[in-house]
Amino acid sequence: MGINTLTPPPNTEDMHEALLEFPDNRLLIDLCGEFDRNLAQIEHKLGVNILRRGNLLAIMGDGAARAQAVRVLEQSYARLESGRPVETGDIEAMLRLGAAEDGATPSIQDQLEMFQANHIEIKTRKKTVEPRTEAQKTYVRALFANELCFGIGPAGTGKTYLAVAAAVNMFIGGHVDRIILSRPAVEAGERLGFLPGDMKDKVDPYMQPLYDALNDFLPGKQVAKLIEEKRIEIAPLAFMRGRTLSNAFVVLDEAQNATTMQMKMFLTRLGEGSRMVVTGDRTQVDLPRGVPSGLADAERLLGGIDKISFNYFTSKDVVRHPLVARIIEAYEKADV
Repeated sequence: MGINTLTPPPNTEDMHEALLEFPDNRLLIDLCGEFDRNLAQIEHKLGVNILRRGNLLAIMGDGAARAQAVRVLEQSYARLESGRPVETGDIEAMLRLGAAEDGATPSIQDQLEMFQANHIEIKTRKKTVEPRTEAQKTYVRALFANELCFGIGPAGTGKTYLAVAAAVNMFIGGHVDRIILSRPAVEAGERLGFLPGDMKDKVDPYMQPLYDALNDFLPGKQVAKLIEEKRIEIAPLAFMRGRTLSNAFVVLDEAQNATTMQMKMFLTRLGEGSRMVVTGDRTQVDLPRGVPSGLADAERLLGGIDKISFNYFTSKDVVRHPLVARIIEAYEKADV
């Protein structure tokens, strides 16, 4: 049973109020969030006021903002009815994508049908990952459809996170025998000097983001055991030379910091039964001045080859803190 949008009496119409009636009070509690944090997030973003009256929500504000708030609440409730949680990031994505130029407002039934027909998720041992934006959905489809896939765009758009999730999904499903995660060991504008310890101790700081992603999808003890058995490898790009990577899901992160020769070396490691994903951000190249990025060369040379997918993200696809998207947009405008 869906939501009812009630017509306010004449005296409340002047107050610019919309009323939504929710049949399931338990789902309404989840919709509001702990201490009504979801409602507060919508209020702050759109400049509206939302009041709860039993199983009703009253939304007060100007026309466009009020309509968008109604849309976000309806879509959030539809997610809950379909058995999926509503988190802060989901609300933020709906708020950002809800301002689409076409202004179309899908009905609850239409939204449910879209969820069922366009329901894309990646299941791992610890969690189920659902792409939030259209670019992310296209990227996830490409990860499973192509043997070589590029994800290019700014920080926080889920390029590496979704790639690692897909790697874990294929690994636990028996489609690949191992996971190989790699990065160029390039300092991000700082000279860190000589690091103590053995080779693993020296390179682990560069690989930490990959460990973080992996630990989101697999229990810590299992990760440690699989690394010990070399069924999961996390290594600098230089360690890929001379290898043939068969029956593996291979991810190269921060590929903008690979030189042209390193990129060619990496791409030619692809073996039978393997998939490769290359992720990078063209605006964060840390190579020495005058050294061209291998990622840019790969785009130029490989764009027309069948079974190689190039997927692009923008600041609208950022799923980290909302400020990250604004920071990226500010730097893009300044062309820094």
